[in-house]
Amino acid sequence: MANIKKLDPGASPLHYFGAELRWWRERAGLTLEQVGTRVYLTGSQIGQFETAVKVPRDEHVPRLDQVVGAGGALIRAWELAKRQPLPPRLRKVAELESTARKILVFQPQIVHGLLQTEAYARALLGVLGQKNLEAQVSARMARQRLLEWDEPPLLWVILSEAVLHQEIGGRHAMRAQLAKLLSYRAAPHVQLQVLPFSCGAHVGTTGAFTLYVREAQPTVAYVETYANVEASVNRPDVEDQAHRYDLLRASALSPESSAELISRVMEERYGSERGPELPLLA
Repeated sequence: MANIKKLDPGASPLHYFGAELRWWRERAGLTLEQVGTRVYLTGSQIGQFETAVKVPRDEHVPRLDQVVGAGGALIRAWELAKRQPLPPRLRKVAELESTARKILVFQPQIVHGLLQTEAYARALLGVLGQKNLEAQVSARMARQRLLEWDEPPLLWVILSEAVLHQEIGGRHAMRAQLAKLLSYRAAPHVQLQVLPFSCGAHVGTTGAFTLYVREAQPTVAYVETYANVEASVNRPDVEDQAHRYDLLRASALSPESSAELISRVMEERYGSERGPELPLLA
């Protein structure tokens, strides 16, 4: 007999949607595979919707509602679910990164985690204490392996010019960090732009954010604050963030001009003290 996972509709609006989907499916006497076939998905995907492991796209929901005969109940439940932050399990950065086709990042304060050196990451993560520091650094470095995949996601990062000047880990660590940024100069799957001080006020002054564009799953708009993480698939939230990203991309220096600025800052600000661990520029 199959092991049917017990659902908790009260855990979150997304769990409620999943419980409703299962209730209507079972009421209609349909298996996961039967529903999946009729809505052009797999039975496994339907099961993941029911257990809130994955999130359906907007266009999936009306078809699901019709197939299981819910009479609009699933559509109404989805309108509630998609307006709420995703459950904690679906906010995990590593999971979002590993399932993304494109990762679009704006970061005004620090180098993004996928591009950090080990020394930079250790200095950054160690600010709040040394407990489990090495495990945290190792986990961050492991996340970067996705950039070495045969078909890696497109990583597009916009950094504020302030990131280049904020000295984290000391001069040697910063020089090595900027050198690592420059090492991606010819990598087609990594695009790096710098938003210069000269652009003045911009739409990113409210802070960092990320868009995770995924295959067969909705795009996630992700914002991490000091006290909380907000991850949403609500279309207005995603579209607003995508619009802001387009404006920032237009205001930033080109990738080539950005590389020239990074190189100049590296030499002028961090070039006077060289350590044996520093990489040499090509």
